[in-house]
Amino acid sequence: MKLLMVLTSHDQLGSTGRKTGFWLEEFAAPYFVFRDAGVDLTLASPKGGQPPVDPKSDMPENQTDSMARFKQDAVAQKAQAHTAKLADMKAADFDTVFYVGGHGPMWDLAENANSIALIESFYNSGKPVALVCHSPGVLRHVTHHGAPLVKGKRVTGFTNGEEEDVHLTKVVPFLVEDELLRLGAIFEKVANWHPFSVVDGRLVTGQNPASSTSAAYALLSVLAQRVD
Repeated sequence: MKLLMVLTSHDQLGSTGRKTGFWLEEFAAPYFVFRDAGVDLTLASPKGGQPPVDPKSDMPENQTDSMARFKQDAVAQKAQAHTAKLADMKAADFDTVFYVGGHGPMWDLAENANSIALIESFYNSGKPVALVCHSPGVLRHVTHHGAPLVKGKRVTGFTNGEEEDVHLTKVVPFLVEDELLRLGAIFEKVANWHPFSVVDGRLVTGQNPASSTSAAYALLSVLAQRVD
């Protein structure tokens, strides 16, 4: 089984002068879920090479077992430091795709023509698509049969309340929850920061960093059902 993990290349938090990027837990947890399941992993980002880690995600209060494991795992570190270029990726080469969250994707992947086309290609060829935390926002321009891909679908993602908690409501280019609702999605959520993932057919979404593990397992479950 071959899986593509997509990470952001964007490292500027709007006009704040602060750094952003991908959220480390949202990479580390799914990465090990997939690798431990024997999945063949390819990592990609718009610019290729080393994607930027959101420095906030690596602060002491945000440490997790998966992150600790990542820091001891040379294979994982090497894979992350040498991502392929997103433009070179083709849905035909993989069984599924998983988008890592963090604030970065809202600026680059959400507007990236290669990313939009890639997701549409995966979905149109009957393959599952999974996104966690802020990355469901990268679906904002993705269409299926001429309508927004998320229209009428049950989804989750980083909530307005969670964005308020981190005081970035006025910094981000859009709010994930509001945008998905605007596109006609059925947005579901639980209490802020609690693990929650949603599966609607071939679309898998996770609400926040704590949901990255459950979203990864949910994707494996969807793939297992397709194989059977």
